[in-house]
Amino acid sequence: MSGGTTSELARGRRSDGSLGTVPGSWTQALLMSRYQFRDYLRSRRFILMMGIVAAISVALLGLVGHYRPAALIATSSAFYGSLWVGGATLLILFAGIIYGGDSIAGEFQNKTGYYLMGLPIKRWSVYAGKYVAAYAASMVTILTYFLVLLLAGLYFVGTGAITAGLFGSLALAALYLGAVLGTTFLFSSLFKQSLYGVIIVAIMFLFGFSVVEDLLTILVGITPWFIITWASTAISYPITGLPHTAGVVTGGIIAYPTYAQGVAVMLGYFFGTTFGGLALFEREEFT
Repeated sequence: MSGGTTSELARGRRSDGSLGTVPGSWTQALLMSRYQFRDYLRSRRFILMMGIVAAISVALLGLVGHYRPAALIATSSAFYGSLWVGGATLLILFAGIIYGGDSIAGEFQNKTGYYLMGLPIKRWSVYAGKYVAAYAASMVTILTYFLVLLLAGLYFVGTGAITAGLFGSLALAALYLGAVLGTTFLFSSLFKQSLYGVIIVAIMFLFGFSVVEDLLTILVGITPWFIITWASTAISYPITGLPHTAGVVTGGIIAYPTYAQGVAVMLGYFFGTTFGGLALFEREEFT
């Protein structure tokens, strides 16, 4: 945490020497998020995330510009259904790990929590402020990629490339980001070493959820409704349309979620993991 944050939150005297008042919990959370967000924008991790955005954009659009596949640039749904959905979900995972991986565990690992908790600051204010800052910094990178693809769509597909469905998909991606960050904060609160939470979240979202989903559908024959990667399929629906098999039980499983199912699972992860992480942080001892 920056020195500016601590001084603002802990200020007990005004500049004229008279006694001041401790900011309320919501004000503390807003101050925390403000200064943490500023620190993110000035950090190497922000440069890293923007570098990842640039690398993905150059690689994908370079290939499209060179080969100009007719099937990909023929319609807006084909173009954005391929480039936006896949790239956004990958960026959301990277953003969750890079911005949220050490948000809570770092207070223990770097010993900053020992000084912070001695101040008249609510723990939930610290947690909420850090979450909002991580979410805002992540959205900056996601929106940057979104804007790059909007311009690319205008160039490759034409003026009809921009549709209302794109912004509906962006809204679902924002919800998915909240769920991923909630999961990251949960594991960051669980461990006192940042590396452990980062590794576990990376393994879960890159490999773990996919493996479990395949095992449940192929071997057990049940719908993996509680797997967030299954629900995240709904991000593409505003662009590509709802699959005709969405919500339909075939062989004991539902291959694709409906809008309601996808949103419900992502909301469940958001609230469950976010408040679960907060509960762990409230109980953790700084020893």
